[in-house]
Amino acid sequence: MTTSDHSADQTPRTGTFVVDTRWGKVGQVMGHEGPRLQLRPPLGGCEWEAAPEVVRPATEAEQLSAKVRGNHSPRPAARPINPVVPLTWYE
Repeated sequence: MTTSDHSADQTPRTGTFVVDTRWGKVGQVMGHEGPRLQLRPPLGGCEWEAAPEVVRPATEAEQLSAKVRGNHSPRPAARPINPVVPLTWYE
């Protein structure tokens, strides 16, 4: 598809899943900033921008694969919050 093939009604709607063909990365359309799409990974994360010309609709298999891959990505371990202990406890 070329730029001339896209019309306003072919621009992906907010909430739909697309594949950014530049990297083969699945993203959910979070909104539009001018002519560019704001995309975010299916399970959340950093948004990125893409022109409508470089995205295509994601298949259900691509969406599921991206969600599974996201669930198994390394994440920092949660740390408990240390309570503040008054100095009188140590005296």
